[in-house]
Amino acid sequence: MTDATLIDRIICAAAEAWKDDGEVLATGIGVVPRLAASLCMATLNPDLMMTDSEAFIVREPVPIGPRGDYRVKRESAMGFARIFDNVWSGKRHAMVGPTQVDRWGQANISMIGADYARPKVMMLGVRGFPGNSISHANSFFVPHHNPRVFVAGEVDMVASVGYKPDRFPRGWNYEDVVDIRRVYTNLAVLDFSGPGHQVRLVAVHPGVTPQAVQEATGFPLQIPDAVPTTPQPTAAQLALIARFDPHNLRAHALGA
Repeated sequence: MTDATLIDRIICAAAEAWKDDGEVLATGIGVVPRLAASLCMATLNPDLMMTDSEAFIVREPVPIGPRGDYRVKRESAMGFARIFDNVWSGKRHAMVGPTQVDRWGQANISMIGADYARPKVMMLGVRGFPGNSISHANSFFVPHHNPRVFVAGEVDMVASVGYKPDRFPRGWNYEDVVDIRRVYTNLAVLDFSGPGHQVRLVAVHPGVTPQAVQEATGFPLQIPDAVPTTPQPTAAQLALIARFDPHNLRAHALGA
């Protein structure tokens, strides 16, 4: 199984994330999430909204990379203020790429190390993660599933909140604000629908065993008795992915 084939399979699986969302703004951060949202809009949820990554809602997904003769089909304005209206009203579902995720779904894109004042690695900062994580649905894409990403304890910096009760102010109910849908990795599909929002194994990619996923995860997973395999992409799906990624940028999404 080549990386490109695995990438196509991951994109097709991740397209399911927005399938039942109706008319919400899909934001895919990175090549794979962007292509997954595009595929969903084209096949599973025609009501899904996407932007041209500038200031307009588009009628059809915009190809990634150099566009050549392609002309963006703009539908309506989507300026900065309207983006925030969507975010705060919950009419958005983002798929992001965290550097660390813990058993509570807390995500980190800020820094690595025990001391925030003297980090081992400094990254992006929290960016928009705090507000996004309490305002609308979120999913994750992780290209390299391993215990350094799915950490044994708490993430080094909580940039995006999860289902850990003592991280919330008194009187807040995390059930009312946190909505983490799916996690897509190079090994499997996961969600947070186990008991007490325990991370559950939803599906594995061909050649991957549930045991291998558990060994690559720093915390216990809920593993059902029967774990399905992610479906093989159809010819129609592959044709659309190639159309949305004419320069095959996805081939490098899992690294060399």
